[in-house]
Order: sequence, then C-alpha cells, then structure tokens
Amino acid sequence: MFTPRRLIIAATAFAMLSGCAAQGPYDTQGQAPSQGGMSKTAKYGALGALAGAVAGAAINHDNRGKGALIGAAVAGAASAGYGYYVDKQEAELRRSMEGTGVQVERQGDNLNLIMPGNITFATNSANIASNFYSPLNNLATSFKQYDQNNIEVVGHTDSTGSHQYNQNLSQQRAQSVANYLMAQGVNGARVTSRGMGPDQPVASNANETGRSQNRRVEIKLTPIPGAQVSQQ
Repeated sequence: MFTPRRLIIAATAFAMLSGCAAQGPYDTQGQAPSQGGMSKTAKYGALGALAGAVAGAAINHDNRGKGALIGAAVAGAASAGYGYYVDKQEAELRRSMEGTGVQVERQGDNLNLIMPGNITFATNSANIASNFYSPLNNLATSFKQYDQNNIEVVGHTDSTGSHQYNQNLSQQRAQSVANYLMAQGVNGARVTSRGMGPDQPVASNANETGRSQNRRVEIKLTPIPGAQVSQQ
C-alpha cells in the first residue's frame, strides 16, 4: 500500500516524466541546456507537482495520500503546461528577432526583450526609427498569437543630462512602443508602460560603451494570473 509520503514521491516523479514526454520541437532552440538535461517544462512540472502534493495533503485531512496525489497531478500539469507554452513562445521570439539587434532573455516563466536605443530611436527623440517598424510588427504578431502574457514596456536612458529630462524621455519612448503595439492590434488591456530614466543602468555611465548599453527599451512578458493556457 502506498503511504502518503510514497504517493507524493510517485506523483512528483510522474510529473517530471510527463514534462519530459511533453517536450516539443522548440524546447531546446535558443536555450542553454538546464543542469542534468532536464527541460524547463519538466522542471516546472516537477516543482508544481511537489507544491500541489503538499497542498493537496494539507487540504484532504481524511486521506492525505489521495489528496497529495490529486494535488500533484493538477498542479504539475498546470505548471508544465505553462512551461511548454513559454518554451514555444521563447523559440518563436528568438526566431523572429534574429538579426534585429533585439535580445531575448528568459527568467523562469518570464521573458524579457531588450531593444538597444540606437536601433529604436534617434538621439533625444521619442519617435520610433523607421527601420524598427518591421521588428515591432513581428513582435505585435507574436503577442497576438501568444496572448497569455502581460506586456510591460519600460524605457531606460543613460545619465547624461538632467534626471527629470531623462525620466520624461524614457517614459515617452516606452509609451511610443506601447502605442505602436496596440495600433497593430495587441490588446491594450495587456499593455502598460513606464519610464525608469537613468535609475536602472546595466553598465557604467562613465564611458560611451556603457552609456549606449543603458539607452534601451525593454519589454517584459509575465503570466496573466489565472489565464487558461492552451497548447499552441
């Protein structure tokens, strides 16, 4: 007979195996392999299963083993499902942004697109550069296909000039990108924008190389709470 502890272990192992089995053709494209060869989908499924198992055991006082197994199955499937969703979205974004200068980064379930200022805006301007409309069109197409993310557009500047000027410029640039995406049909309820001015540098402002890295717009994609993720 399975004890509650054994059921939790079994449920977690099942979710890990399910995550591996669900691995799609996009899971390794443009990604660094995770330690031990486990895919992101499997990892999220396993962690979700473990959390679900604990919660299920706590809720079902009469049969903790059964509650753990049910909780693990439900939570594991949900976590693995979103992990697979983001795997595919990340791969599609890397493909569509290849050669544009836009960097695609991933942290867990979150995706971050980094757009250098030299390819998005002219100096001291919040008007989108004409050669950047094509990448933004591709992003808009992707955001409409993958519609289970909140989209936050964040503007950044270097420290040259007054803080207030840079704050205003960063907000205007972020808003320009947000407005363009919405004009291409991206749901405005998903889109927010804000300017950070020079307050979040990624390099030193003491030289031009560092300042050019700090002048950027980032688009942060985060899960919509409670969204029902379908397999694309």
